Amino acid sequence: MIRFVLLAVACVLASTTAQASDWAMEAGAGRLEFAATFEGNAAPGIFKEFDTRAHFDSDKPAGGRLDVTIVVKSADMNSADINKAIAEPVWFDFARFPQAEFHSADIRSTAANRYVARGILHLKGVQQPVEVPFSWTEAAGTARMDGEFVVKRSAFGIGTGEWASTKVIGPDVTIKFSVRLRKVG
Repeated sequence: MIRFVLLAVACVLASTTAQASDWAMEAGAGRLEFAATFEGNAAPGIFKEFDTRAHFDSDKPAGGRLDVTIVVKSADMNSADINKAIAEPVWFDFARFPQAEFHSADIRSTAANRYVARGILHLKGVQQPVEVPFSWTEAAGTARMDGEFVVKRSAFGIGTGEWASTKVIGPDVTIKFSVRLRKVG
């Protein structure tokens, strides 16, 4: 009888964990953009190097996990002068903080095919809670994940000293992403 109960529990646990799949971003199949404002005008950029991994079941998002790693020095604002400036300590400080990370183990459904990942963004030596809303569309072993959210640059020490004021560079940075993932394992 005890064996039967243990076997039944093991089967239930296996069935609930077997639903979630591991997902890895397909190389070259993602875009991670950011946009600040300069004197009220959009100042867009892109991170050319990043990776996204997930452990996710769209029917049971609560057991999911999302991990994003960004090579900060891959930031490109389409200007050699600006790219050189954002490498400095007052902005991203590439030398001391070459990588940013987002980790979430709290994913919730908000609507059909819409979710929010609540986690911690590690950027420039600062850790802040961030909510990342996203859509998830899955088909034939691949998934598309798209989203957009806003962070306060001052919360991460981006733009210090004379650049801390929000009169020239706005306080908000909009992050947009679109990635294609493939089931792994």
